[in-house]
Amino acid sequence: MRWDLADEQEMFRDSLGEWLDRFAPAETVHNWLGAGDAATFEGLFVSEGWLAVGFAEEYGGQGGGLLELALTAERLGRHSAPSSAWTASVLAVEALTGLPGRVAAVLTDGSFAALAVDADRPPDEPGSVVRVEADRAGLDGQEIGVLRGTVRSVLGADRARYLVVPASTAAGRALFLVDVDTEGVGIRARELLDRSRSVADVDLADVPARRLDVDAERVLAQAALRAAVLVAADSLGAAERMLRLAVEYSKQRRQFGVPIGSFQAVKHAAASILVSVEAARSIVYFAAASVDQGNEEAALHAATAKAQVTAAGEQAADSALTMHGAIGYTWEHELQLAYKRAKLNKRLFGAPGVWNERLAAALPLLPVS
Repeated sequence: MRWDLADEQEMFRDSLGEWLDRFAPAETVHNWLGAGDAATFEGLFVSEGWLAVGFAEEYGGQGGGLLELALTAERLGRHSAPSSAWTASVLAVEALTGLPGRVAAVLTDGSFAALAVDADRPPDEPGSVVRVEADRAGLDGQEIGVLRGTVRSVLGADRARYLVVPASTAAGRALFLVDVDTEGVGIRARELLDRSRSVADVDLADVPARRLDVDAERVLAQAALRAAVLVAADSLGAAERMLRLAVEYSKQRRQFGVPIGSFQAVKHAAASILVSVEAARSIVYFAAASVDQGNEEAALHAATAKAQVTAAGEQAADSALTMHGAIGYTWEHELQLAYKRAKLNKRLFGAPGVWNERLAAALPLLPVS
């Protein structure tokens, strides 16, 4: 099945791609990542209104939904642009819809938010435990919980102003809003091989936090589906870039007096990447639309996207690197950015095996004949 975008969606994807070509070319991204500077790109991204795409206008957004967010992720992945703050905010915003002013601050002011969950597993799976040690009523009548615990490897926590923290209460999990400037909050950044993304450990030492009036399990389940789709879309974009680089290089590099692109093995490798990219495109777009529309099989579609597309992205990375040889992994070369991005995507918010297990559990058992 081939999924075709609406004209408006194609225009959005192309416009964002052109903007990224202009403001985030490979050399500029290299400089940002080499200097550990994500803020410059984030500031441009917010000021031009791209962060607001995919969210309702009542929250300061510019309209659209998960498919527009997937198109954004695809383009960010294709350019290897710093994107932790964007991804983290997209996953956290749904928990804040009861606080429209806070959502508007995230989308338009660059006051990024992050969902405080382990980035090595799906957001709805239990991970590091944060407990509510006490609770009380705030001055405005809102319920305040005192949080204690550590959450490891939180995507974008080092870029965030606000944290949405799942915490254990006597009645089950609840979500709490934490300002990172509150006393008792510690953010310890961790290094990733992929410099275009960042994670940090979050320490909470008796931190007062506002309890959010949302269904925590529903919000976390939805965040898991959105994370699956967006990481798959990012892998799609990275694979597109690696295919382009591999084909261009195969036309330039010569062996035995001819371009290596004339060799059958190289042609087959490039064709395999192309097939996986085109298949991934339909999988990602369909999964995004399914989740956004609340399809009863949306969980299956999102799991399929995360498991298949990120695994194919890693295979594309290995093939593209083989076609380039050792030069492809040097810091000066474009390929290493997309290569590392695809490698991280395979494991970000759960490896393919985790999502394949969800698929297997959700599929109906077939009768044994």
